[in-house]
Amino acid sequence: MARKKIKKDELQSQSGRLGEFGSAIMQIAEEKGIPKDVVIETIEAALAAAYKKDYGKREQRIRAKFNEVSGEASFYLVKDVVDETTREFVEPGKEEKVEVNEPENEEEKIPRFNAERDMLLDDAKKIKKDAKVGDVIEIELEPHTEYGRVAAQTAKQVIIQRIREAERDSMFAEYKGKEGEIVSGTVQRIEGRNVYIDLGKSVGVLFPSEQVPGEMLRIGQRVKVYLYKVESDPKGPGITLSRSHPDMVRKLFELEVPEIFAGTVEIKSVAREAGSRTKIAVASNEEGVDPIGSCVGQKGIRVQAVIEELGGEKIDIIEWSEEPEKFIASAISPAKVINVELDEEVKAAKVTVPEEQLSLAIGKQGQNVRLAAKLTGWKIDVAGAAHTEVENNSEKQEGEEENVEGAEEQ
Repeated sequence: MARKKIKKDELQSQSGRLGEFGSAIMQIAEEKGIPKDVVIETIEAALAAAYKKDYGKREQRIRAKFNEVSGEASFYLVKDVVDETTREFVEPGKEEKVEVNEPENEEEKIPRFNAERDMLLDDAKKIKKDAKVGDVIEIELEPHTEYGRVAAQTAKQVIIQRIREAERDSMFAEYKGKEGEIVSGTVQRIEGRNVYIDLGKSVGVLFPSEQVPGEMLRIGQRVKVYLYKVESDPKGPGITLSRSHPDMVRKLFELEVPEIFAGTVEIKSVAREAGSRTKIAVASNEEGVDPIGSCVGQKGIRVQAVIEELGGEKIDIIEWSEEPEKFIASAISPAKVINVELDEEVKAAKVTVPEEQLSLAIGKQGQNVRLAAKLTGWKIDVAGAAHTEVENNSEKQEGEEENVEGAEEQ
């Protein structure tokens, strides 16, 4: 009796340790935002693995049941209920003969009976009267007093690993859900040309290709970034950020303009050369709402907020139109357009502007017409009105010469 009493006390002491450990794990899980059932499953899987390693056999299936309230852990040997129709029974010493089968019988072969994983129906009914083939029987295993320090250490290591995995999965899901959105962060460090931004629970990276040319970010600086791409990585979610993506401008306007956020005003397209200039085409989905005025705001306060966030980048806001000629003419602004000729087969447009505004229409190093082409989706060629008149006069003279030649021949 005394021996049994000591064993019970040892088990109670062990349960207490597991209870404290379980409470600590639950607290960590709560802080990390990991679901409670995930933590319990993690603890049970770790305890079962440790128990099997110390006391089980390779082919056995062992399940642990952990009570986070009492801290007690119970262990069960899991077996499938089978009979001669679902398992092949081999007499001892005849395994080799049974292994030699005809090729055509290979597909019909059923699994062999494994005493470590299977239980005959008659034996199962001794434990559960209404047992039937296909059921799963769990036989409770006797706890071991030695199952303390070593098992707990093994369980602890697996649990920590699983919690890290669960935390990583949780973070991945959280940031994956924010993909394509604007997030705020602090510049944590700069390594080479890569800038690392602390987003709170994770760190994202601004690669050189996603940075604004000429923009200098400082360590400790608060910035808004576009969450461009989130990928799963063993070390945590791989978060690629951007400050140069065209949708960065789109999302900034969504933050600053309530009409865009509500859907009353819609950004139809964005063309951007980061750090220099952006063109956005907007349209109203509600009669009486001025899309350009909504984006500019009273005294320009809304568009100015976006410009400041982008470090002074120039922004042209134009009204979108379903008529290509009208849309292209607006996209060429601030230059005034005289005429737009379309070649719909190749989706090309020839735009005529006053000669004195030709350089304005083309823009510095062709930027204005290049952005207009991106914005509209049309290939755009710009010509001055004087140049067009010369072409027309030349064509007229050629026609007159042809007429004269024709008259002489007559």
